[in-house]
Amino acid sequence: MQANIPELEQKVFDCLDGIIRDHGDYLFMGLVFLLIPLSIWVLSGGLRRKLLKGRPMPSARPTIIIHQTEGRPAPHAESFNSFPPYQEPTDCNCDDE
Repeated sequence: MQANIPELEQKVFDCLDGIIRDHGDYLFMGLVFLLIPLSIWVLSGGLRRKLLKGRPMPSARPTIIIHQTEGRPAPHAESFNSFPPYQEPTDCNCDDE
């Protein structure tokens, strides 16, 4: 006998909808109370200790890299003026019409 998959899925979803409708508040509070200790455990390094399992902690030395140009420094770029003086556009034929 072959099961009708969409019909089974619909029954499961109806059951889950009923549980959430009837007991959704309690499920939410339970999940929050479970997530608080889990987040404390992760932030305190429990996950790191579990993943490393006694191996030494991998580390990287801090490195500062300074790029130096050879010869004379590049000339300074022209400073940006956010309010330049008004100039008539040279390619505008506005007065001709």
